[in-house]
Amino acid sequence: MTIPTLAEAARLIAGRKLSPVELTTECLTRIEAHDDTLHAFVVVTEERALADARTAEAAIMRDGPISPLHGIPMGLKDIVDTAGIPTTCQSKILQDNIPQKDATCAARLAAAGTVLMGKLTTHEFADGGPSFDLPKPPAANPWNPAHFTAGSSSGTAAAVASGMILCGIGTDTGGSIRGPAALCGIAGIKPTYGVVSRAGVAPAAFSLDHIGPMAWTAEDCAMMLQVLAGPDAADPASATQPVPDYTALIGNSLKGVRIGVIRHFHEQDLKVAPSVQKGIDDAVALFRDQGAAISDVTLSPLQDWHACGSLISITERAAAYEEWARTRLNDFSERVQRRLMLGALVSGVDYVQAVRRRRELRTELRAAMAELDVVITAGAPNEAPKLDGVPRWDVFAAPNFTIPFNVAGYPAIAVCSGFGPAGLPVSMQIVGKPFQEATVFQVADAFEKATDHRSKRPPLVG
Repeated sequence: MTIPTLAEAARLIAGRKLSPVELTTECLTRIEAHDDTLHAFVVVTEERALADARTAEAAIMRDGPISPLHGIPMGLKDIVDTAGIPTTCQSKILQDNIPQKDATCAARLAAAGTVLMGKLTTHEFADGGPSFDLPKPPAANPWNPAHFTAGSSSGTAAAVASGMILCGIGTDTGGSIRGPAALCGIAGIKPTYGVVSRAGVAPAAFSLDHIGPMAWTAEDCAMMLQVLAGPDAADPASATQPVPDYTALIGNSLKGVRIGVIRHFHEQDLKVAPSVQKGIDDAVALFRDQGAAISDVTLSPLQDWHACGSLISITERAAAYEEWARTRLNDFSERVQRRLMLGALVSGVDYVQAVRRRRELRTELRAAMAELDVVITAGAPNEAPKLDGVPRWDVFAAPNFTIPFNVAGYPAIAVCSGFGPAGLPVSMQIVGKPFQEATVFQVADAFEKATDHRSKRPPLVG
């Protein structure tokens, strides 16, 4: 079976031309064939998946689908609580943790009729990078398993790219949705801060954490966000805005859409590889040809955004896991131990200064985008590095292109913009104004459908 996109599968299922049971069985076959290499799953819930698929198929045959996600195989990052199913956060500390209640995002996906395929690999507590001293090995990149997926939503990206699932949940504190989406060649969006509830999801940094969809296309992500978004009293940071139709602008012309390019981020502050630069240049030319208005945008240097966000992140992570850091430090991986200790050494003065600087940077971005609809920059600086070559302090080795939009809380999607000389994906990031995800999806979808990047799957899976 050719791997369908979520949107394609939804149409076929609604038309009774595709069986959720057949689709789920195909995904399970791919898991059996490839997960020993990719390590995308911590737990495969085969019995639950087949039961979900049979229930969905019977309901659809009787009454039609209850949502576009009805009968769609999906996975949850292993920091998302699942009732009766282990949620280990990839840590020795939580190997016996079986929650009694689903996280809000898991419950909303279940209510939409999705098929749960299992729990997906992450970095320990969504931190630390690819560690080899954890209960499970790190996920590998389907385009070349010797290479990194980025993190921390590593298993979700690998599983989507390889067709083991059609969509999945990621979380993003400094780029943990968009980084893996970039290196694995899929689409992944960090929505506006507060759009998707974090209730029942293990924290990383409370003021930077976001939950969001990861799938093969931007349209797929829009369909998934439609189910996930909405207020939740269980999350004190939950946004109260009404949920719009995130697919409303899909397929619309880009004529008159105002697109800014943050050139200095990827051309000066952290110069990207030629293949990444070509992807952005080609996208700008495509957008211009489709009638968009293009202009350059200047912000504070990428290094300023990264310094602000990474200091807030490492401090808030130390606060989140302070008790275990004091009582069970040696049960964390070496990478996370070092980060927790460093975060505990940040002074209150430095944290407050970073929060103050954050306000200045957000004000700056708001002013820069006042007359724009979206801005674009790189998703990652290059193709994926070797899995065993990621620096221990990779979070500080160089600024990243994703963390500015955690600092700001703005919606940002990473989409595949081409391939590098090693045949691995490269990526572009499209950023919108708060609560304007529909416009982000419009631009991303127009780009994907005007290029052939979505027609190519990893050679591992054909």
